[in-house]
Amino acid sequence: MKIAVPKETHADETRVALSLDTAKKLLQLKADVTIEKDLATSLSIEDKKYLDLGVKVESNRQELFSQADILLCVRKPKIEEIAWLKKGAVLISFLDPFNEKDLIVALQKQGVTSISMEMIPRTTLAQKMDALSSQANLAGYVAVIEAAAHLKKVFPMMTTPSGTISPVKVFVIGAGVAGLQAIATAKRLGARVEAFDTRAVVEEQVKSLGAKFVKVDLGETGQTKDGYAKQLTTDQLEKQRLAMKKVCENSDIVITTAQVFGKKAPLIITKEMVESMQPGSVIVDMAVETGGNVEGSKVNATETINGVDIIGLANLPGKVALDATQMYAANLFHLINHFWDKEEFRLDLENDLLKSSVITHEGVIFNDLIKNKFTQEN
Repeated sequence: MKIAVPKETHADETRVALSLDTAKKLLQLKADVTIEKDLATSLSIEDKKYLDLGVKVESNRQELFSQADILLCVRKPKIEEIAWLKKGAVLISFLDPFNEKDLIVALQKQGVTSISMEMIPRTTLAQKMDALSSQANLAGYVAVIEAAAHLKKVFPMMTTPSGTISPVKVFVIGAGVAGLQAIATAKRLGARVEAFDTRAVVEEQVKSLGAKFVKVDLGETGQTKDGYAKQLTTDQLEKQRLAMKKVCENSDIVITTAQVFGKKAPLIITKEMVESMQPGSVIVDMAVETGGNVEGSKVNATETINGVDIIGLANLPGKVALDATQMYAANLFHLINHFWDKEEFRLDLENDLLKSSVITHEGVIFNDLIKNKFTQEN
């Protein structure tokens, strides 16, 4: 079975879908693995490293696509490239299926089986395949490092002959995978950390990392069956902002991580809240690619309002691309290996894992959530 891995063409993408370690494992499954020429130059890995393992190299991108039984990507391919895939080919990638109707329709018409890595369920069985979590984990780390690079203070408390330097105060909004890693990283650097989440169930996790949990009475909240925070009402968002404003005023760094799966990120930090913070403070908006949690944040830019820097970097995992590639490629391998049978990837569409993550199959939109969304839009 031919597994192909093209170069990523998105301007900001430094990750690739195949690490050397994963290439070796796929070859051990007796798969025929081919990469596009110069696949991993962003990681300073030459093609020769792959060739030495037994991986083939193809310089013609269209040929690579047309020969693939399985195509592995980080970012979704361009719509015009879908026509290069043969009927029955399997595409495994981040697809953003709720917001990419034209792409999904193109995959459907081409007869491609598409698997969205965003849709892998958060179950014990699927943990090794959960690419959203693996990449969010790294993003939480990078967010703190970026904030530290912008802040004009040291993180830990220091006692010096000149006096005592107080520790930096960090406020993390959202205690999912990214938020918990941000908390842990900030604590390791010596910061005093506070955190807030709409889900009271995460309070214990926040405290276990040494942070203070900020409690706000929002009434009934909770999380979805997959562990994501439920979307708040307008009144709940306003209550949340008022409570958080007080914490923001006393924070040197604020990191926002709130995203609602398949929807625009909620606005949490208003311009008024930004202006209430001390000049020299830093905000990192981790949701900037999906609409942003912070009023005034811009993708791949640092905006300054009243002396407060608002960092809106896209693709935070790409800042640590070697590790991000290693983790994402491992997620892909575990997915393939789970359904591998005697040198072949067998689609078991009765399996709950594939029921959740397969978007298109044999000329139809297979996923009910995506199908219903598109039907409602029509």
